[in-house]
Amino acid sequence: MQNHQEPHKGNISLRLNWLRAGVLGGNDGIVSTAGIVLGVAGATSTRTTILTAGVAGLTAGAMSMAVGEYVSVSSQRDTEKALLEKERGELRETPEEELAELTDMYAAKGLSHDLAAKVAEQLTERDALAAHAEVELGINPGNLSSPWHAALASMMAFTLGSLLPLIAIAVPPPHLRVPITVAAVLVALAITGLVSARLGTAPLTRPLWRNVIGGSLAMGITYAIGTLLGHLTL
Repeated sequence: MQNHQEPHKGNISLRLNWLRAGVLGGNDGIVSTAGIVLGVAGATSTRTTILTAGVAGLTAGAMSMAVGEYVSVSSQRDTEKALLEKERGELRETPEEELAELTDMYAAKGLSHDLAAKVAEQLTERDALAAHAEVELGINPGNLSSPWHAALASMMAFTLGSLLPLIAIAVPPPHLRVPITVAAVLVALAITGLVSARLGTAPLTRPLWRNVIGGSLAMGITYAIGTLLGHLTL
């Protein structure tokens, strides 16, 4: 029985990339905002000051992620468009050579030369640019990356990740702020480490501990610096 989901399988890699970018963006939001609020908490116990610094860090980080992702994906899209335009020119000017090239590429994948020639001819008749772009360039002309989507996804992921340390530092009483925030952040980092390992089909232990240890160092260093500066300004 034919699986009706098969036409969508070409998008799986793209979806995984988006999901992986979302996990990484959320992870950045957790670590950077936790570092900011804990650093400030080391210097002062004033809730308003801590939250102001945290919200400022969230806003700046989210905007920075969005702008950076927009610029990065725009550059990638421009490169893809240039490569596709070059391929269009080659198909227009030297179609026979391009057909032979496509045949050789399919033959290199393990098909017999005769079968590779038939496949190349049929795909060329259907959509020559799409056939060459997929095999030669690894690009789907009808599904180029969107810089706006990338920017929005990164901004939202960073914002959602940042909300956890903000809530954790704001809700508890002063003497419990730091331990509860650290505990909440470490649990969240363990989860994002597990998710990233699953997405990358990697062993679970190493990404988990890498995330937890890296986040612990970031929080410990910023809290120590905040505490030191807080004592120096007293």
